[in-house]
Amino acid sequence: MTPGSNIPLAVARVTVDVAAPVRLDVSGLLLTADGKVRSDDDFIFYNQPSGPGVTYRSGGGGTPDAITVDTTAVPPGIEKIVVTASPDAAGQTFQGIEPTATVREADTGSVLATFTPPRLGTETALVVVEIYLRGGQWKARAVGQGYADGLAGIATDFGVTVEEPAPAPVAPPQPAVPPRPLTPPPPAPAAQPPAAPPVPPAPSAAPAPGTGKVNLDKGRVSLQKNQTVSLVKGGRPLLARVKMGLGWEPAYRGADIDLDASVIAYGPQRNHIDSCYFGKLTILNGAVKHSGDNLTGEGAGDDEVIVVDLGRLPQEVTGLVFTVNSFSGQKFTDVAKAYCRLVDATTEEELVRFDLTNAEAQTGVLMAKLIRQFTGEWEMTAMGDFVKARTVRNMVKPAAQAL
Repeated sequence: MTPGSNIPLAVARVTVDVAAPVRLDVSGLLLTADGKVRSDDDFIFYNQPSGPGVTYRSGGGGTPDAITVDTTAVPPGIEKIVVTASPDAAGQTFQGIEPTATVREADTGSVLATFTPPRLGTETALVVVEIYLRGGQWKARAVGQGYADGLAGIATDFGVTVEEPAPAPVAPPQPAVPPRPLTPPPPAPAAQPPAAPPVPPAPSAAPAPGTGKVNLDKGRVSLQKNQTVSLVKGGRPLLARVKMGLGWEPAYRGADIDLDASVIAYGPQRNHIDSCYFGKLTILNGAVKHSGDNLTGEGAGDDEVIVVDLGRLPQEVTGLVFTVNSFSGQKFTDVAKAYCRLVDATTEEELVRFDLTNAEAQTGVLMAKLIRQFTGEWEMTAMGDFVKARTVRNMVKPAAQAL
């Protein structure tokens, strides 16, 4: 996801976890239509881990903290739950410790979306993601709003009472009912263990725990549906020109099948910029080129190839969605061994592969997407989502919704 983008939630219970190379404190706030909590009871965090429809789960330092929202149990009048994060170490900023939020189905753990807030520096707290109600539909939106005054700044903005420390020589007044502390006192340097070291890269065949994201440090990656790979190696941008090869075979030695591979370019607001397909083989001043139409699907190797010069893409292009559709109306249940693979166009080395392991009786499938991060790096996510669409024109809307 990119800042401001949203996805509809097809499930009632979702979990949002936020991971970073250091330990984070993750919280949730229940907000009314005016953007405020009703009382301090609507602030859900490690000292107050449950509220109406919202619960907090500690990762214990080994896995990310998480907020779970049961939309069926959220009380009337609550229209938004914001998920926040701040480094556990007092005073630490997000500079160099880019966090990633993962929205999951709470009951199955399936990844619905991931979001990495961009351009972080002096922020010591973030509103990362919000779960909100719009027109009777619950949705998730990527936010990424930063605060330099820590979690207390976020809490104050949303109406939570934050206890301010009194000057040292003067004893603070004692209220009849002491308010819950928003955050614990700063740890003593000698007693507090250092911040957790960066999580080592996960093996290429599986995502790092809790993140759903892998990298290319250990070579070729085989993605599973909804898994994301960062297209960098050794911390440096890896690719300038890539090829997306798409292939398929007729199922069970059936008749020839004519599928069309395409790529759709989007801007930061998921606005459609252009589409590259068999009827328009070059777009974006030559930055994206299509190999041409394959009418049968027979033969080994890629059936259609789309070459993308990442360095020449206009800055307004922030997302590319690779699709396959059946203009003739044949369903994907008549297709075998459908796949997409990302290849370094300079070395011809295969970097990433995604094999479609299931099929639905539909005429279109969203295979994969490339998303430009604000650092300039690109990430690829395997999709494998089937849609009713026989032309690339009909793929534009569902692909935009999937970004």
